[in-house]
Amino acid sequence: MERRLLPFLLLLYIVCFLDRVNVGFAALRMNGDLGFSAAVYGFGAGVFFLGYSLFEVPSNLILARTGARVWIARIMITWGLTATSMMFVRGPTSFYLLRFFLGVAEAGFFPGIIYYMSGWFPAAARARAIAQFMIAIPISGVLGGPISGALLGLNGMGGLAGWQWLFLVEGVPAVVLGFVVLGYLTDRPEDATWLAPDEREWLAARIRLEHEHCERHHGLSVLRALLHWRVWQLGALGLLCTAFGQYALSLWLPQMVRAFAGLSDFMVGLVTAVPWAIAAVAMVLTGASSDRSGERVHHVAASAVAASLGFMISAYAHSPVLIVLGLSCATAGVLSVHGPLWSLPSMFLSGSAAAGGIGLINSIANLSGFIAPYTIGLLNTGSGNFRSGLQLLALVPLAGAALALTIGRAPIFAREPVRA
Repeated sequence: MERRLLPFLLLLYIVCFLDRVNVGFAALRMNGDLGFSAAVYGFGAGVFFLGYSLFEVPSNLILARTGARVWIARIMITWGLTATSMMFVRGPTSFYLLRFFLGVAEAGFFPGIIYYMSGWFPAAARARAIAQFMIAIPISGVLGGPISGALLGLNGMGGLAGWQWLFLVEGVPAVVLGFVVLGYLTDRPEDATWLAPDEREWLAARIRLEHEHCERHHGLSVLRALLHWRVWQLGALGLLCTAFGQYALSLWLPQMVRAFAGLSDFMVGLVTAVPWAIAAVAMVLTGASSDRSGERVHHVAASAVAASLGFMISAYAHSPVLIVLGLSCATAGVLSVHGPLWSLPSMFLSGSAAAGGIGLINSIANLSGFIAPYTIGLLNTGSGNFRSGLQLLALVPLAGAALALTIGRAPIFAREPVRA
């Protein structure tokens, strides 16, 4: 099961995340070509997340009704077409509109996959599986950096700017994979003809037992899940511990490296791959540790503290090597939160309540995708450097770590996963 589902879901998320944040590399040339200030770029990069957050919950509720196969395919095809259309940006207005509609098109993909995985992976193995799926984020950074840097080098070919080639080439795979999803994904274990009959029966029974256990102890409706204070707490936890720092890094890291080291486009791509590669290893190790111990919230808090330390080092270091090491620590800390964090909702949500609750948690967390890049842009415009932005990025995960330790006192998150 893991060998069939995880590599494919990982590929989908690599393409998804690359299309979401490749504007960070495009900005190395696009901002100058179109006359965008740091504040204009920051607002346009972040407005994606307004559209994304607004449509997360309805998209995930539709997925729960239609099944993941059809709805994930729809999401990928529409976001791929919109991502490709970014090559037609001509000024701030078209930039803002296309980024907003890219968010609308992609809304529901990530929470939809998390909801889908809760129907395939037992609770005791879920943090590791989620972490393995989410190493797509650092992998997209490792691969996307050199690829995007090389595509910028096509400047002038065929009458297109390098940043236009970047959006064109990196948007097409999502459309192609959207059609592949229709033939490859299976909605439920019961329908998995590619599993042996005894494996299929065991897995379906195990997942059903866990969902029944959750229903017996909590039994939340969709509306009650959307209003549940634990859901809102987890959304705030995601915003503070991971999403704020993650999107600041994803959308500003290339320009930070350029400012600190003054490298060529291609070398910027290679250097920015380093923090993401380190983060990929840290994510898997943290997810595995969380599953072995059955503990989630302290893993979240420790990762958030590591992120804070890395950002602080980057803010005050003068050596480019130390700055990159600090950014590597920050990236590893920010991304290592994901595995244990996204294992928490299924401890008290199931069925449609899980679809709605997970969508809302992700919506709240991803509001930072608008706030973080825009704030960093304003601070950079005002000060002329990234130090004040990095100082802010160091403070935010510390607040998240404190919230995680508070949440950790709740008995609901201290229970061992139910076992068959």
